[in-house]
Amino acid sequence: MSHPDHFALFALPARFALDEAALESAHKAVQSQVHPDRFASGTAAERRVAMQWAARANEAYRTLKSPLARAAYLCESAGVKIDAERNTAMPGSFLAQQMEWREALEDASRKGDAARLVALADETAVERNRMVIEIASAIDQRSDYAAAARLVRQLMFIEKFGEEIRTAEELLSHPREASA
Repeated sequence: MSHPDHFALFALPARFALDEAALESAHKAVQSQVHPDRFASGTAAERRVAMQWAARANEAYRTLKSPLARAAYLCESAGVKIDAERNTAMPGSFLAQQMEWREALEDASRKGDAARLVALADETAVERNRMVIEIASAIDQRSDYAAAARLVRQLMFIEKFGEEIRTAEELLSHPREASA
């Protein structure tokens, strides 16, 4: 592994399936040991090292807490690049679904249809959860990191699309702020 092992830092197994309570507890334990406040009266070097360790612990925690970031991290750790900027190949059925969702979002936004936006958010959440389960299977059961990387790229789209839905919902609920 060419980068720090986030799982080892928190003494957790390197798996996609993660006990979030154990992660939270481990993060707090590490932070209690390396928090810069503990070294306030130390030398400049001790304070700097504490700051670096605290930053590393926070980065590791954020990465492992997010299913998308955790999956990407595991794939990259296994030597499989996500390469989402250059590798945009997606299954035809997923591309068709993307187009359908985009049209539904544009239509609901144009019509101010809050109920349709909620339904679209629910629909994409179901697909997101299904995708997370598939990624868990690819990584934890089959060690198929290439398949997991393809799924991660799809999940990236779903996550981004979910943000677009939330933005559209926000614009509908606060129309004056959008035009200001």
